[in-house]
Amino acid sequence: MTQPASPPRPAASKSEPADSGGQLRTLAARADVRTLSLLGVLAALIAIGGVTQPESFLDTDNVQLILTQASVIGVVTVGMTFVIISGGIDLSVGAIVALASVWATTVATQEYGFAGILFTAVLVGTACGLVNGLLIAYGGMVPFIATLAMLASGRGLALQITDGKTQMVTVDGVLSLGERDSYVLGIPPLVLVFAAVTVVGWLLLNRTTFGRRSVAVGGNAEAARLAGIDVRRQRLYLYLLSGLCCGIAAFLLIILSGSGQNTNGNLYELDAIAAAIIGGTLLSGGRGTITGSVLGVLIFTTITNIFALNNLQSDVQQIAKGAIIVAAVLVQRRTASTP
Repeated sequence: MTQPASPPRPAASKSEPADSGGQLRTLAARADVRTLSLLGVLAALIAIGGVTQPESFLDTDNVQLILTQASVIGVVTVGMTFVIISGGIDLSVGAIVALASVWATTVATQEYGFAGILFTAVLVGTACGLVNGLLIAYGGMVPFIATLAMLASGRGLALQITDGKTQMVTVDGVLSLGERDSYVLGIPPLVLVFAAVTVVGWLLLNRTTFGRRSVAVGGNAEAARLAGIDVRRQRLYLYLLSGLCCGIAAFLLIILSGSGQNTNGNLYELDAIAAAIIGGTLLSGGRGTITGSVLGVLIFTTITNIFALNNLQSDVQQIAKGAIIVAAVLVQRRTASTP
């Protein structure tokens, strides 16, 4: 006996995604477009620098200078990117860098040599991140308020430690890392550290459950909790990571400047947030890339270098940075509203 034909299946609505794989491919395509756009902006800036100052801008020493200056704020930006992806914010990164740098360059600390300075910088940075994480994750404080309090406290403690004076580094092992003899194949050690932190950050975000949980918490914290993610512990880890990056950046800044000052890291929080934003990280959380953030750092550092070579005033430079941030946010909103 012939079986009756089954009724035809209703066609899928065009407004509904075919599957989750299609959504992932769409997001990946958008990320590729953002990355290519940032590379285009960076290429345009390099062209402008090459045209306006052909001899000095494209000089090897100047390229090394750009990369070295980008390294310190770049390491901070990697940690900031994770925090913003999770839906948080860290306004204390600059103060943490300052506090870690002055604590690591006191006379008592320098008596322990290279290892003592490195260990102290990383320990102080991580400890500050721990305090931020505990206040936010388990104390229920709003990230803006908690990190703002750390900003004020960190700056105050750094000023108290130095008494407003510059602490010069006398450890040869630290100072030698800033000299040309320490370059590896023409690459400064600070740039190599920045590259290593970038690679580790990329792997952590894209290839581990830690990265997936960070994105999930930023996308929808309640849904992440219902899915079995310990949201509070994840947030604690994220601020620990940000503090660790600040400690590493503080050590790089000590190498770069050969000193510790309470003014170190001034406005690093704004630069790191701006670099992450133009790199495609959403302030509301749930989306962001390490690659985009690093490109954002390079773009801002290149702009600063071009302005300096052309003897343009710093106020014009700040206006240009502000315009870039506004444009990046507008592009983000347009991209987010596009189906």
